[in-house]
Amino acid sequence: MATFNRVHLIVMDSVGIGEAPDAAKFGDEGSHTLRHTLQDFDQALPNLQKLGLGNIDDLPVIDRVDHPQAYYHKLSEASVGKDTMTGHWEIMGLNIMQPFKVYPNGFPEELIQEIEQMTGRKVVANRPASGTQIIDEWGEHQMKTGDLIVYTSADPVLQIAAHEDIIPLEELYDICEKVRELTKDPKYLIGRIIARPYVGEPGNFTRTSNRHDYALKPFGQTVMNALKDDGYDVIAIGKINDIYDGEGVTEAIRTKSNMDGMDQLNHVVQKDFNGLSFLNLVDFDALYGHRRDKPGYAQAIKDFDERLPELLGNL
Repeated sequence: MATFNRVHLIVMDSVGIGEAPDAAKFGDEGSHTLRHTLQDFDQALPNLQKLGLGNIDDLPVIDRVDHPQAYYHKLSEASVGKDTMTGHWEIMGLNIMQPFKVYPNGFPEELIQEIEQMTGRKVVANRPASGTQIIDEWGEHQMKTGDLIVYTSADPVLQIAAHEDIIPLEELYDICEKVRELTKDPKYLIGRIIARPYVGEPGNFTRTSNRHDYALKPFGQTVMNALKDDGYDVIAIGKINDIYDGEGVTEAIRTKSNMDGMDQLNHVVQKDFNGLSFLNLVDFDALYGHRRDKPGYAQAIKDFDERLPELLGNL
């Protein structure tokens, strides 16, 4: 078996290639993100094609190749759940058999009251929504009142949005840390608390790159812990450090976008280190997936494809 001094792992967040065996449990029957996203896309993806992505399944604009330049395979989760933490933890060898809770009808009134009492601020919204939608709806109100915009999604997350000029970043982060402590209670079992700061004026709000995720610590040892304990480097790029709550990480690098993530990875690839670099490219999910923006999603895949020659040339 070949051994390597360095392994570079990239997660294209939410870029799926067909429904999982348990799709019915989550209302995901028929899902195939790559195929559906690329259906109306007319640009080639030559580098993903060369690596053999089209050999896994029939995909628009990505053909099968006779001599792929990489090994390829399709895997299914063994864990129970489909959220960010469950998937990433399993990638590092930790299976989750009790799923985190989701809140399709908003969070319990008991929890909302606890947040209000703890922060001295009223909570508004409290329902599932896209981040841009909820900020467009409640952003002006939040600026006038200082209330906390609390919302969720199909994932086990509690997100808190606030205008950076109304609630400074450090205060928002402090609130999220306290809510993280509250929601460690097993009756809530929320995977992540996410700070969602935004700027701008009514009708022109923009979420900033100052997002911060407050995850639970993994429920057991991961490959990252084992590597770190044995003296290897574990370089977390993007939201990886947040997903593992810093466990098993020796260096954390924040990113502002997919392309910034690729820039950071290219810097890391050229460093002399022994161990693992682990990059999450979140824009696929955060900017395009949740908004069902097929053209934007497809273009993001194209942008990633165009960065592969540079990355592979640096290996």
